[in-house]
Parts: sequence; structure tokens; C-alpha cells
Amino acid sequence: MTFKKSIITCFQKYFTFSGRASRSEYWWFFLFTVLGGFAAGFLEGFINAASGTPGGPTLLSGAFNLATFIPGLAVGWRRMHDSGRSGLYLLYPLIAMVGVAVFIGMFAETEVLTGSDPSTLFDGAFGLILIFALAIVALSPFIVLFWLTRPSQPGPNIYGPNPHEVTP
Repeated sequence: MTFKKSIITCFQKYFTFSGRASRSEYWWFFLFTVLGGFAAGFLEGFINAASGTPGGPTLLSGAFNLATFIPGLAVGWRRMHDSGRSGLYLLYPLIAMVGVAVFIGMFAETEVLTGSDPSTLFDGAFGLILIFALAIVALSPFIVLFWLTRPSQPGPNIYGPNPHEVTP
């Protein structure tokens, strides 16, 4: 799939979370969002500097990010389907962060959280569990990245036909 075709496909499937997306479709759209974000930020900085308000409003990059958020999430979801995983796997880093926050909120004493010495948070069994949980949070984006780079499952899977195989 080409760069242009990937962008067109992702915007045509704006809210489509079912089916499969090839690696090229996902990664070309990812490149588009990165380049578009840089271009919007650069243009915004130029406009704000010309108007004499450096660090002014970020409406252009905000609009671009808002316009590409849902299709980016949808193509990532379909990419997980293509590698044979549920699209929920894409949210593992977020789930891990929420889990750690809930763990800290439920089991940490308030004086430990609000005290002047944050190192007391890592004392005892609570600290060992917290260190392990924070390691999972730190590694989870890399696990998802690894899954996104996996090749397509050959043939059809439970999420649909392989996008590389031509059907008559």
C-alpha cells in the first residue's frame, strides 16, 4: 500500500474498528500523523511569531490531532486484528497506567503520598509491588510496538480476510 492510498483508506474507514489493516497501511498513516503534526506545529509557530504572540494558541495542530486521533486509533485496532490479536491490546499501556494509579490510590497511605519524602512510597511489600507494576507500565508501550510490527497472519482469521491476499 502506498503513502497516499494509506491516508485515503484510513480516512475512508474513519470509525471502522472491524477488519484488518496491513503493516504498510498502519505505518504510512503513522508517518502521515507525525509529519502532519510537525508541519502544523511549524506553521503555527510561524504564524504566532509573525503576529507577535510566541507560544500563542495551538488551534491548527490541535485540529489536526483531533482529526487524526480516531482514524489512527481505528487503524491501530485493525492492525492488531491483522496480527491475530484483539484491538484491546492496543490499550495495554493505558490499562497498565490506570491499574497502577488505582493500586496506589487504594493501598498507599495518604501521608506517604503527600509527605515530603517520596522514597517512603517504595518501602516494604507495597514498594516491591509498585516497582514491579511501574516496570510493566514502562515496558507495555514496547510490547504494543512489537505487536504492531508483527507480520500479518496468513489466510483469514476471526477478524476477516488477509489484506494482502487478493480475492476474486
